[in-house]
Amino acid sequence: MVIPRRRGERVLRSLNPACSSFSPPSGFPRYLLYRNLGESLVSQPPPKQDCRSILDAVWTYLAELTNPANFMHCAEIWVQFTAVHFSDNFLPLIDLFRKESVKVEVCKTVVEAVGVRTGPVTDPIVVNALMFVARIMHDSVSALTVEDEKRQIGQLVCGLVQRVDHGRDFEKQLNFYVEARAAFPNLDSVHVQLVQCVNRLSVDARNIVRGHHTRRTSAFVRACAAFSFITIPSLTLVYTRLQLYLLSGQVALLNQCLGQADACFKAALSLLPEMPKTMDVDGRRKSSQPYLLSYLSNFLSTLLVVPDSPEHGVLYLTRGLLNAVQRCFEENTSTKTHLYLRVLDLLSTIVQESYPYHVEKVDSNDKLYGSDRKFVSEVDKISSRIVEEILSHLRYLGSTDQSEKQAALALELFDCFVVRADLRDPRLARVAVNLWNLSVRRGFVDSRVK
Repeated sequence: MVIPRRRGERVLRSLNPACSSFSPPSGFPRYLLYRNLGESLVSQPPPKQDCRSILDAVWTYLAELTNPANFMHCAEIWVQFTAVHFSDNFLPLIDLFRKESVKVEVCKTVVEAVGVRTGPVTDPIVVNALMFVARIMHDSVSALTVEDEKRQIGQLVCGLVQRVDHGRDFEKQLNFYVEARAAFPNLDSVHVQLVQCVNRLSVDARNIVRGHHTRRTSAFVRACAAFSFITIPSLTLVYTRLQLYLLSGQVALLNQCLGQADACFKAALSLLPEMPKTMDVDGRRKSSQPYLLSYLSNFLSTLLVVPDSPEHGVLYLTRGLLNAVQRCFEENTSTKTHLYLRVLDLLSTIVQESYPYHVEKVDSNDKLYGSDRKFVSEVDKISSRIVEEILSHLRYLGSTDQSEKQAALALELFDCFVVRADLRDPRLARVAVNLWNLSVRRGFVDSRVK
């Protein structure tokens, strides 16, 4: 709703000391009246031709305030008024704030005010103005900045990045993300948001062409993959980098960018040994092994559909993952053994003639090898090594009197053999029987099942 012209004139007269006989009630400060007026004009804008005169009159009053608290309390709503009604014309006002901390607070107020408004930000002038304001907030971050302050600024900038929308001009949108990456080098949260935004942009491009990429769209999604691959190493937290490498690799694979997907997956595998033993979860330090188990399980489900590169050997990424597991898990840990069980699930699926799921327009190893004997033989060798690792851990549990864990693991491996293994092989059948007997002997199996 817009304030009628006559009401706009009335507002102007009340703000002009020469024309107004109004005096505030006793005990009610004038700066609060100005603030209340600003709140009203933000929600119910005055006629556009009166906005400038109203702001000039208010700013004249604000310039006379000597109490900083009163000034900030009143000024923040009028900064919001300016941001709403004058777009980039409010930038010179920010320079009026000499104290850096006050200027940063004003910038926060501006960005928060924009965040309240619904809909995307599309006007290039407004985008440039808001980026200028966001850079002021970013530049206030230093090594001495407390984490809460850094988190707040990061959230505000992330919200701004998400709001900017150039519609179907995807190249312009990507250029904006590139500029934002350069503008906010000290905020990891913003870089994480940018990688997520670029991955989403890449998927949007795929959806528009329905997976049938042209030369131009292929180049674009490769540029998106390159953006993510370049940005991720700048992040501080290892587990954040791991997550984004996997996600970016999955998006690249979805867009048939096999080289870029391989690069992301290999970068993740090389990063695994750097994962710290503990991580912060809800303010507490906890073991990172459950996280790694979940992460690598997700990774394994992705590796099923990743085709082998002709430049490398059979299942080179799976082999790389197993090598990384040896370095990032402690010896004789149950978490590593549970991961090995999931590797066996993967390997038994890999030799099937047709996989249970695929990525559209990407030929997985079921198409490349077609259950070739040499391929199956290589998978069998890897499987044998994995089974031997699990059996070794079973012996360790027995030697350390961890009978309950030993029986539970024996039953899990038995289930895996029954579902996955070819029990017509006498050697495998014998192992399965021994596993069952071990579970029964330890009392882990219900007597009715015996």
